[in-house]
Amino acid sequence: MESNLSFGRVTIPTDVDVVPQTKEILKRWGADAIRDCDGTDFPEELRDVNAKVYSTYYTTRKDNAWAKANMDEVQQMYIMTDFHTACEETLKIHLMDHLYPDMLAVNTHDDIKRWWEVIDRTTGQVVPYGEWTYDEESGDVIIHPADLFHDYTVSFLTYIMWDPVHMYNAVTNGWKDVEKQITFDVRQPKTKAYSMQRLRRYLEDNPHVDVIRYTTFFHQFTLIFDELAREKYVDWYGYSASVSPYILEQFEQEVGYKFRPEFIIDQGYMNNTYRIPSKEFQDFQSFQRREVAKLAKEMVDITHEYGKEAMMFLGDHWIGMEPFMDEFKSIGLDAVVGSVGNGATLRLISDIKGVDYTEGRFLPYFFPDVFHEGGDPVKEAKFNWVTARRAILRSPIDRIGYGGYLKLALQFPEFIDYVESVCNEFRVLYENIKGTTPYCVKRVAVLNCWGRMRAWGNHMVHHAIYHKQNYSYAGIIEALSGAPFDVKFINFDDIRENPDILKDIDVLLNIGDADTAYTGGENWIDEKVVTAVKRFIYEGGGFIGVGEPTAHQWEGRFIQLASVLGIEKENGMTLNRDKYNWEEHEHFITEDVKEEIDFGEGKKSIYALDGTTILCQREKEVQLAVHEFGKGRSVYISGLPYSFENSRLLYRAVIWSASDEENLKRWFSSNYNVEVHAYVANGKYCVVNNTYEEQDTVVYKGDGSSFPLHMEANEIIWYTI
Repeated sequence: MESNLSFGRVTIPTDVDVVPQTKEILKRWGADAIRDCDGTDFPEELRDVNAKVYSTYYTTRKDNAWAKANMDEVQQMYIMTDFHTACEETLKIHLMDHLYPDMLAVNTHDDIKRWWEVIDRTTGQVVPYGEWTYDEESGDVIIHPADLFHDYTVSFLTYIMWDPVHMYNAVTNGWKDVEKQITFDVRQPKTKAYSMQRLRRYLEDNPHVDVIRYTTFFHQFTLIFDELAREKYVDWYGYSASVSPYILEQFEQEVGYKFRPEFIIDQGYMNNTYRIPSKEFQDFQSFQRREVAKLAKEMVDITHEYGKEAMMFLGDHWIGMEPFMDEFKSIGLDAVVGSVGNGATLRLISDIKGVDYTEGRFLPYFFPDVFHEGGDPVKEAKFNWVTARRAILRSPIDRIGYGGYLKLALQFPEFIDYVESVCNEFRVLYENIKGTTPYCVKRVAVLNCWGRMRAWGNHMVHHAIYHKQNYSYAGIIEALSGAPFDVKFINFDDIRENPDILKDIDVLLNIGDADTAYTGGENWIDEKVVTAVKRFIYEGGGFIGVGEPTAHQWEGRFIQLASVLGIEKENGMTLNRDKYNWEEHEHFITEDVKEEIDFGEGKKSIYALDGTTILCQREKEVQLAVHEFGKGRSVYISGLPYSFENSRLLYRAVIWSASDEENLKRWFSSNYNVEVHAYVANGKYCVVNNTYEEQDTVVYKGDGSSFPLHMEANEIIWYTI
């Protein structure tokens, strides 16, 4: 048992110039696997080391000879130009404006009449070919006659001449004179046949490799750079780079209707996850999932044929490999690895079913943007570990690891020491909780347009990147990732098809801005959805709405569940209606609040209806309120960024909305900086200090008995039940 706690479950990166140091780190961190990284090679001298060898394998790049010889099978992406206003009868639109010229090349090989679209955005009408032409020499689409002062856009296909992730790595790391790797399309016939041979050749030539780490499979998430090599558009869930006429013709045959570029372009929004998805786009995603899974299975089967494991990196070219959808399980992957930015991205990996094990790549990556003179990688590593640890205690990954260039990390001895402590702590944690479901206080469901397909990915543009417009909502998902709840994600079709799905939950959450995919927009004027949710609450269920929940202007309401939530938004339509309910009240939900509540960006112009209890309002704008509806209860919160204080407030809101206040103090800490997690089946529980300061608390066990406890900074203490 002791050896398990000092060795294993850790992967480290290596390179040819750090062989002795790699052996030392293997020993110090107790690592049992070594990996290469983009731009590095695996050293011959480490082939006989007692550790699994991971090898990064690129299915769509690192073979420019093939790509250049088969330019018709280079991957493609849909692009839309900016809006251009016609001030004369002839309007010229240059296609490559504000795009990085070495990354994309306009595709004129395929029929532009068939695969491009010019749209009058003033009317929404498609401009027929003949009223527009393309001048290949100038790179301009010429519209004539154009309607004066109408806005126009052009949607067109481009070849991906520099893999976006390779470009990102080159720009971030300052690689000079690097050969730009062209992205080829494994879905197409010649390249598919070649790619299967290429994979077999690689497996035969690398007998020392134990795990093939696919980066990832076939289609890159949407990532576009501008002319200054800055990110212009990024969407980690974007499907716009998974297109080609070859693929789209197959799609048409399957669905039985004609494809339009607008299905992907979506008015220029590219179907980002904040957009309510159209039926056509959902059909396209379903088609891509089936086709990508089928092809990925062929590669996984070949990998197994050679006696090696197949691991998928949840990132880069992962589009179509939707890990929470049914097709994923059919692929037969052994493992998934992904980058851990916070608790939500940890759950994005650890909750995946259908693989033997999951692995988290922790931050910081050993890149020069952090590992430079004056940099503080220890600070970033501490924040990353504490944030992820909450989620690991609810749903553990099986392994942890780091990526990048080891020689950079070696220049920071304190970082090496800290990661050694993290590796040891992770092994103890895993040993204590593996194979059991942690005690869950309540069953909670997040309702939006995506449901399980985007589980743990809500309000996420690109991993855990901060945005002013979404952190107040992402904070809810982050809090849930480490909370003692059984969390599921459902969509509106789940309710339409089976309203009884709501009987399996205690509290329903709807989070986000009006008319986005995360609140639902027009779904809230569907009588079947509205009545099912109201019935659920009326009969005793809990409902928590954050931001502009259930919002869509319809039949005299903006908040469609106003009668349930007890709040409405003043958008000018009800200025003539006087409002008198502004008094604040103390409440169970706010009992642990010590300072002013942080609602983040909050919401403007929310007011309370009669009968609603306001817990917090600022300048006659409601931030937090509660309301009873039949036997059920609802809570309105304007926004809730992630913090330990806010996690406690959300916890109390769930308990109150589920009408279970008397059982609050079960596996509970009086101090919100400290949390308690119980693993009843394993006969263990732990108390964890989430801060880097000493903390004092009272710990409540499952039977309600309690004891005081003093904890050191960041300490985790294990007990037997």
